[in-house]
Amino acid sequence: MAHHFANEFPSRLLMWQRVREYAVPPSMIETATARRAVGDWAGACAAARIDVDLDLRAVRDRHGTDLVHRLRADLRRLSPDLLRWHMPRIAPDGRLRPGLTLSLARYRNSGALPLELVVRTPPAWADAGQRMSLALWEGSANGAPRHHPHPHPDRRFRLDLHRHLWDAGRSGELASRCGAYGAPITAPPDLPGGRGRSAPPDPAAGPDAPWALGRWAAEAELLLRAEGRPRGAFTVRLAARSRAVLELVAPDDSHAPSFRPLREALPPQEAAALPVLPEAAARVLPDLELLRTGLVTAERLHPLVAAALPVSGPAAVSGPAAEPGDPHRVACRGEVHRIALRNGVLAAVDHDPAELRREELLVALGGPALPCLRAIDAVHRTPEALPAVRERLRHGDVAGALAVVEGLLGPAAVLRDGPLRKELESAAERRVDHGLFRSGLVAVHPAAGAADGGTAAGGKHTAADRRPRLDRRTPAETRRKRAGRGRPRTGLTC
Repeated sequence: MAHHFANEFPSRLLMWQRVREYAVPPSMIETATARRAVGDWAGACAAARIDVDLDLRAVRDRHGTDLVHRLRADLRRLSPDLLRWHMPRIAPDGRLRPGLTLSLARYRNSGALPLELVVRTPPAWADAGQRMSLALWEGSANGAPRHHPHPHPDRRFRLDLHRHLWDAGRSGELASRCGAYGAPITAPPDLPGGRGRSAPPDPAAGPDAPWALGRWAAEAELLLRAEGRPRGAFTVRLAARSRAVLELVAPDDSHAPSFRPLREALPPQEAAALPVLPEAAARVLPDLELLRTGLVTAERLHPLVAAALPVSGPAAVSGPAAEPGDPHRVACRGEVHRIALRNGVLAAVDHDPAELRREELLVALGGPALPCLRAIDAVHRTPEALPAVRERLRHGDVAGALAVVEGLLGPAAVLRDGPLRKELESAAERRVDHGLFRSGLVAVHPAAGAADGGTAAGGKHTAADRRPRLDRRTPAETRRKRAGRGRPRTGLTC
């Protein structure tokens, strides 16, 4: 996108534009679709970087054959790449919302609690690769991984009432369910918390994220029906500390339902127990905003999303695309020389190999380098495509990031010290943290004890966590820092 257009759009839309470009690459969609088309749902999940944490044989032994048939049917209809496309994300990077357990489907059985097919995201410290896991939630006692921070299904983020966001067979319902034919509204009018924005805004949606107000009544009816309530009150989370308590009403069964603010204020405990309108129903789909503003064309959307949404809006805003394979041009010794890929490495093609060897030896002895060699070294350390590499690594597309590096430097290039190498090494180290989390060897971040005041994993203070008392053996500098009133405010951010 051209730089002079960046200030015309809110940062939230620019974040979603980057998410749509890097979070679900076309190669993932193609591979997952091909595996799903032949009935290999596990292979489709692997292509979409989703780990499967359920055993159908064990489910059959515990809950019977009928449940396994329903579960297997949903797994075969599951489009894991479409699920990743619609997963909740957080600002400013657009990563998956960490530590989330999201319900995909509910199965009624003879037990007290219904079984739920859920997808989980790891905590923020172990989100390398942006992997997710698929599991079966069996209630509060069973099926909950002890090392996950929030193993229970979230009431606000749930997709069991929005199968069109992950079920390939029902993706055509997207336009009617997301408010594609209605005008977006930036704030809910005449609702508690709708006008006043004293509460901190949601970092994932942004303060100006449009609300799908025209769909609230119909979606609330589906929500209350799923909860076993034909009519009643429900809540909508407007901000971090602000919610609207609404009531679903209708003159009779032949008229469309509507909602209105609850006439009498409820105690906080009763309001918290009311059904919560899912986030997928409360806000307008980001793809609609991107299409209407021209930040994304239909060709850049997921195929199932593009086929379901009405394509309308201005032409896409983009900058001039660089021609593939165009060599770099450098002013060197009064001439314009070319730098291009030769034999798998980036080389100065207008210099003789013998001359290049002499110049490299001169540089090793401390002499000045040719402008062509300085340009090659700069490309290896901080290439122009480094932001694209960072975005791909941030969203877990390691193969795509390496393809960009190989296309720029060549498959035989040796990385030199610099930001590019640090980014690749950091991505590899974070993948180790994710492996430790998946194995259950590390339940919390190793630095979490220092962050929460020195408490151990079980919530108790250990001997090593206690701060030493000040006495006459304490160094004077330490006593001055500990006893001083003025402390550095390192935790504040601007």
